[in-house]
Amino acid sequence: MFDIQEELKKLPNCPGVYIMHDEMDNIIYVGKAVNLHNRVRSYFRKNIGRGPQIDKMVTLISRFEYIVTDSELEALVLENNLIKEHSPKYNTMLKDDKTYPYIKVTMGEAYPRVLFSRQMKKDRSRYFGPYTSAAAVKDTIDLINKLYQLKTCNRNLPKECGNDRACLNYHIKQCMAPCQGYITQEQYQERVKKALDFLNGSYQDTLKELEQKMQEASEKLEFEEALRYRDLYNSVKQIASKQKITDSDGEDKDIIALAADEQDAVVQVFFIRDGKLIGREHFYMMHVMGTTGNQILLDFVKQFYAGTPFIPRELMLQEQIEDGEVIEQWLSKRKGARVHIRVPKIGSKEKLVELAARNAALVLSQDKERIRREEGRTIGAVKEIAALLGLESVNRMEAYDISNISGFANVGSMVVYEKGKPKRSDYRKFRIKTVSGPDDYACMKEVLTRRFLHGMEEQKELEDKELEKEFGSFTKFPDLLLMDGGKGQVNIALQVLEELHLNIPVCGMVKDDNHNTRGLYFQNQEIQIERTSEGFKLITRIQDEAHRFAIEYHRSLRSKSQVKSVLDEIPGVGPSRRKALMRRFKSIEEVKNADVETLAGVDEIPKSVAEGIYAFFHEGK
Repeated sequence: MFDIQEELKKLPNCPGVYIMHDEMDNIIYVGKAVNLHNRVRSYFRKNIGRGPQIDKMVTLISRFEYIVTDSELEALVLENNLIKEHSPKYNTMLKDDKTYPYIKVTMGEAYPRVLFSRQMKKDRSRYFGPYTSAAAVKDTIDLINKLYQLKTCNRNLPKECGNDRACLNYHIKQCMAPCQGYITQEQYQERVKKALDFLNGSYQDTLKELEQKMQEASEKLEFEEALRYRDLYNSVKQIASKQKITDSDGEDKDIIALAADEQDAVVQVFFIRDGKLIGREHFYMMHVMGTTGNQILLDFVKQFYAGTPFIPRELMLQEQIEDGEVIEQWLSKRKGARVHIRVPKIGSKEKLVELAARNAALVLSQDKERIRREEGRTIGAVKEIAALLGLESVNRMEAYDISNISGFANVGSMVVYEKGKPKRSDYRKFRIKTVSGPDDYACMKEVLTRRFLHGMEEQKELEDKELEKEFGSFTKFPDLLLMDGGKGQVNIALQVLEELHLNIPVCGMVKDDNHNTRGLYFQNQEIQIERTSEGFKLITRIQDEAHRFAIEYHRSLRSKSQVKSVLDEIPGVGPSRRKALMRRFKSIEEVKNADVETLAGVDEIPKSVAEGIYAFFHEGK
C-alpha cells in the first residue's frame, strides 16, 4: 500500500522529474522540479490556489514516483520525453503533431540536387525552411529545377557518367544531363550557386536573366522558347511577391503569441527566416482549464521545439515564461548555437507579437463559431428530431435502403449517424440471400433480421464493455431506426423488432412524388417538418446517404466482372457447380428449400459443399 504522506517525507532535495499515477496506475501528470522535495509536497497542501484542473488531478493521485537528475536542464529534457511518450491527461498538451517541410540542397554530392525533406539532418546538405506548406515547397523545387536544370535522379556522378542514356528531363529542358557529360562540374556548380541565391531570396538577377533570354528568343522568332521563359519569369515574380520583409537584420526568428478562453487556447507562430515572413501556423492546446497564459506558452515552447528539427536564433514571446534561462540553455544546446528568448516592449517587434496575438484570437473565435454552426447542423438537428418524435434522447441513428433492377442483385445498405455525423466505419452492405425477385419489403425484412440477430449474438459474447471495440458495428443498437419509405417499410421493421423482442423506435422518411423528402412517418401518423430546419436537412442527408451507399454497392455488382447469381457468394460454388445447381433446381428458391441430401445428389456437388449451401441459406434461422 502506497502511503503518500510517508513517501513525501522521503523526497530528495534535488532536481528531477515526478510522475503522478491514478488508482488504475495510469500516468495522469508529469512535471519537473528544481527541488523535488518542495515541489511535489506543494501539491498536497490545502488552499494554495492551484486552480480547479490541478485540484481535480490531486484527488486522483494514488501514487507518485520520481527520477532524480543532475540538473534542471536534464529534468526539462526528461519531462518533455515522458510527456510525449505518455500524453498525461492533466498536462497541457500541444494538439498538433506536425513535421514541417524543408528544401534540401545536397552539397555533399559532386552534382548537388534540390530535394523535399521533412527531416533536418547533420550532414553536408544546405537546408532552407521550415515552410508551412508542403505544396508550396514542391512548387518551388519544381521551379528551381526548371530554372537551373539541375539533376533530380540519384545516379552516382561522375562515377556512373555515360552508363545509360539521358532521361526525359534532358529532352524537355529540365536537366543539363551531367550523366552524359554535357555540362562540366564547374558549370553545374555555377547553376547550383544561382539556385542557392534564389532560395536565399535573391530574385533580381534571375528575373533579369529570364527577361533577357525571353527578349533574345523573341527576336530570333523562337516564340515557343520565349513563352517558356515568360512563364518562368512570371513564376519567379509570383514567389518574390509572397516574401514580405519584416526585419532588416536578416535573422531567423519565431514570433509566438496566444489567445485563450476558459476551455481552449490557440498559439500563433510567425516563421521569419532571413528577415522574411515565410509563413505562419496556429496550434491548439488541450487541457488548459485554469492554466495561466505564461504556463501555456511555456508548455508550447517545450513541446514544439522538442519536436521540430529547426530552432531559430530568437523567440519573440508575448510574455515572460517561467524557467526562461533554463529553456534558453536547452534550446541553445539543441541548436548548437546561442538562442535568445525575448519579450519585446516597443517597436516593430512588439507590433509583430501583437499581430500574432490578434491572429490567434481570430482563429479561436472563428473556430468557436465554426463549432457552434457544426453543432447546430449535427447535435442541434438530432435534438430537433428527438423533440419532434417525443423521444428523450437520440445519439445513434441507423438508416436502411434497398436497391435492385427488376429483382436482379438485390442489395441492402445500412448507414450510421452518431451525434448527427456519419460514422462510415459502421456502414454495412447486404447481399440479399433469400429473395430472388423485386420485393423490397422481403429484402428489408431479411436485412434487418440479419443485422439484429448478428448484433444479439455479438452482445452475448461481450463480457466487458471494454471488449466492444473488438466486435463489429452490429454490437451497438440504434436509438432510432430510419426507414427509406413510409408505412409499409416501418411496419416491416416493427415486425422484425417484435419477433426479436427488441424495443427500438422506428421512423419512416417519407418522400413526395418528386422523390424529395416530405416528412416523417412515426407511430401511425405522418409528421411534417419545417423544410428550413436543421432537423429536416439532416433527415434529407441521411436518406440521400443511405440511397447513395446502396446504389454504389449495386453498381459494383453490375460490373462485367460480377456473376449474376447469389450462388457465387457461397464458398466452394464456382461457375460449373452453379450451372449444375441451376440445371437441377431451376430457381434460387428451389435451391434454398432443398435439404443437404438433395443438394449432395447433384452432380459435381460434394457433401461438404452441400452443407455449406444449406448453411448459407439457413443461418440465423
